[in-house]
Amino acid sequence: MHRSDRTDAGIAENPAEEPVDLLKLDRQVCFALAVAARNVIALYRPVLEPMGLTHPQYLVMLALWERAPLSVKELAGLLALDPGTLSPLLKRLESAGLVVRRRSVSDERVLAVSLTEEGAALRAKAEQVPPAIIARLGMPLSELESLHASLTSVIAAARP
Repeated sequence: MHRSDRTDAGIAENPAEEPVDLLKLDRQVCFALAVAARNVIALYRPVLEPMGLTHPQYLVMLALWERAPLSVKELAGLLALDPGTLSPLLKRLESAGLVVRRRSVSDERVLAVSLTEEGAALRAKAEQVPPAIIARLGMPLSELESLHASLTSVIAAARP
């Protein structure tokens, strides 16, 4: 066993030191991610409310502004959501007049999602969201970009 392995396993390098408690709440990556996610998403709420969007709806709109039209399956893949979770979001966005869902002419099994004129126009207002969130976080953009890169690595590592 290497010296660093003993430390990583919760065994102190120096017998006089207390062993590291691997079950301490503040050492858990899952806890830090969960709290950070809740807190950051809460920052979006007052910014998105005037646009009539929730945070999950905003994510759907971001994907559609980038690549519309998309099939429900493609959209679910981009957002890492189950299609069953995505369907109610799409229904609400359709009720709000922001998207339309239509069966593909070439394959009726495929449900395509497109932006309405109103949905496409909302993109101009949404351009103010990232700067508002950056300002609310009060962190340098370089630090946020580094965090994004780290989280992207965590997402890739955690995928089945």
